[in-house]
Amino acid sequence: MKGLARAAVVLALSSVTIASAPGAEAACITKAGRGTAGSVDGAKFQAWEAVLQATDWGSWAAFMAGGGKVPTAPGYKVSGVTSRCRPGELGHVCVMQARLCK
Repeated sequence: MKGLARAAVVLALSSVTIASAPGAEAACITKAGRGTAGSVDGAKFQAWEAVLQATDWGSWAAFMAGGGKVPTAPGYKVSGVTSRCRPGELGHVCVMQARLCK
């Protein structure tokens, strides 16, 4: 059962928007992810992993290799981060959402 404490149930929701910046065009995307773990911090970590996996596997790999600090996304500017957590499933369930711009 120890493996289950680290397991995640993830669901990624997404929408893509293109935002214009003066003199340049930035590609932005809004993503949400869901995670579950024995602690709120663990559930947030799993939810953030789901956001990154749904956005860019390379960014997720760099996130994991760099120590995995929530809510960072290597190669992206992160804004509008929200999270909602509640008791349930493996202990806690969190949903995180953010806007990521290249």
